[in-house]
Amino acid sequence: MKALIAVAVASALALSGCATPSNSNSVYSAGQAQNEQSVRMATVESVREVTIDKGETGTGTLAGAALGGVGGSSVGGGKGSIATGIIGAVAGGIIGNAIENNASKHKGFEITVRLENGDLRSIVQDADEQFRAGERVRLLSDGRKTRVTH
Repeated sequence: MKALIAVAVASALALSGCATPSNSNSVYSAGQAQNEQSVRMATVESVREVTIDKGETGTGTLAGAALGGVGGSSVGGGKGSIATGIIGAVAGGIIGNAIENNASKHKGFEITVRLENGDLRSIVQDADEQFRAGERVRLLSDGRKTRVTH
C-alpha cells in the first residue's frame, strides 16, 4: 500500500513538470524578455483553423493507473483488494490517457501573410487573437520563433 502511494505521489510530481510552452503571440517566457526581435510588416492573405497537438508524455496514463490502483486496492481485503487494485489501475490508466490526450490539443491558426517584398510566409500560433485577410500585421522574430501581432 505504501509503495502504491509513493508511485501516486511520484506520478503527480512528474505531471507537474510537464508544463509545455505557450504558442500564443501574447505570452513570453522570462528568457525572451528584453531580447531584441526583428519586425517586418505584412498583409494577411488567409487564416485557417488548425489543431495544435503538444503530444502525449504518458504521464496521464501513469498517474491515472497509480491513482486508480491505490483507490482500487483500498476496497475489500486480501485477494479482493489486489483484484480491485488491478482493475482500478487499468481503468485509471485509460482515463488518465484520455484526459492527457484531450488536454494536449487546442485550437490554433495558420496565418499566411505576404511580406512587403512579395514573399509569402505561414505562421502557426494559438488562436487567441483574430486575424482577417487584408489586415496589416507585424511579424516579430527572434531568429527561432516568429509571432503575428496587430
